[in-house]
This record gives sequence, C-alpha cells and structure tokens, in this order.
Amino acid sequence: MNYQAIIDKYYPQDDELKQLLVKHSRQVADRCLEAGRRHPQLNLDLQFLEEAAMLHDIGIRWCHAPGIFCIGEEPYIRHGLIGGKLLREEGLMRHARVCERHTGTGLTREQILRQHLPLPPEDFCPETREEQLVCYADKFYSKSHPDRVLTVGQAAQSLEKFGHEGVEKFLSWAALFE
Repeated sequence: MNYQAIIDKYYPQDDELKQLLVKHSRQVADRCLEAGRRHPQLNLDLQFLEEAAMLHDIGIRWCHAPGIFCIGEEPYIRHGLIGGKLLREEGLMRHARVCERHTGTGLTREQILRQHLPLPPEDFCPETREEQLVCYADKFYSKSHPDRVLTVGQAAQSLEKFGHEGVEKFLSWAALFE
C-alpha cells in the first residue's frame, strides 16, 4: 500500500496543511517504528505501523482548526471518524480503525455520551498493539507546536485534563513501548 498516494489524493496541493500533516505523521511513524524495533517480542507489524501512523490524521482537512490550517466545517474531534470513513472507502479497514481510535487514549461510549461529543455513541478505544502504539506515539507531538517533542511525563500531564484513567492507560503503554 502506498500511503503517500493516499495523502496526495486527499491533499493534492503542497500547502501548509499538507506539510504539517506529513511532518506530524512522520514523527508519529518514526516513534512507532523505533518502539517496534526496540521490542521485537511484541511481534508488531512494522509495515502496517508505518502506514497507519502516516494516515492516522488523514481526516483533519475537513475539520475546523484554523490554527493548524484546517478550514473545514466539522468539529476537530471528528477527524478520526472522517479519516476512518475515507480509509474504509480505500479498502483499508485496519488503517481506518487506527484513525477512529487515536483520540486521547481512546474514547468510550460513556465518555462520548457524558461529554455530549459529536460522535456516534460507540467505543473508539485502541485494541490491538498497533492501534495502541499509534495512539501512544501521537501524544508526544502536537500539530500546534510541530517542533516540540514531549517527554513521557509531559505527555501524561497533558492528558490529565481528560481524566486520570487516560493517564493510567498512557503510562501502561509507556511501560510497554519505551
């Protein structure tokens, strides 16, 4: 699968948004590959990890986040759902699941309902090791500050505002992948 062709299909112009998307995705992919190589006992699918990491944010273009060049109409929290739909249309079911499950440390049906999030009332939590690793790696890099790399502690602290359960999940991933 040629992830660059898919990026080019949905982001045909080499503008600031595409450059930011590719930079962020490459950062996440490189961290995933590094963890996968460091932990061969996890039997991670490295090719899939790279592809999924490069495509995990493919849906941002349709969202409204002008600070990162996204001038769409959808709430930003829907970017994973949008990306999942696009990748399903491409026949990339496993990749679509990564898109849908990388927000925070995953979103539960209960969180979606309790917070009245504009998402279907379903569980969107990473389940496979590859889904977990892309979700984990994503937390170290912000599209708002593309040159900053957070430490494990800083990334965990950034998740605290969403609840301690997510922090605990993130730290369990740190123990697994670092």
